[in-house]
Amino acid sequence: MKAAIAGVLSLSALAQGAKAENFTTAAEVRPILQATKPQWIALRNYDGHDLLYFTNLLSWRCGLTEIFYSVNGAEMVPFAMEPCYLDTAQPNALKAETLDAILVSFPPGTVDTVDLNVIFDDGMAEQAHYERKAVEIQ
Repeated sequence: MKAAIAGVLSLSALAQGAKAENFTTAAEVRPILQATKPQWIALRNYDGHDLLYFTNLLSWRCGLTEIFYSVNGAEMVPFAMEPCYLDTAQPNALKAETLDAILVSFPPGTVDTVDLNVIFDDGMAEQAHYERKAVEIQ
């Protein structure tokens, strides 16, 4: 009986200590982004353009400060992220009204490789390299 009561009290303490995460800090989004690193970007040849999508990263941008990308070994350039909506129930929601907020367009068939440098809000960075074949969607 004492063991059962101790077990219930332990579970109760765990439940009280649990709280919802808003996924707005590096500590909260880093594990998700590490698990989804192969999908950080996507590339699609559509309507006469190579479209480089940043949707996955943008979905967890509240724990990031900057995203830099390079195509075909060129110099790294920043990708502008929309703000984090901390005063809402879904701070990472994408409210973009233009495609420029989620992608960059290039001439068709010109993107062979993409390099990323993702800066988290704790100052740490993660890099990634992608070959076209690995991220191209139909």
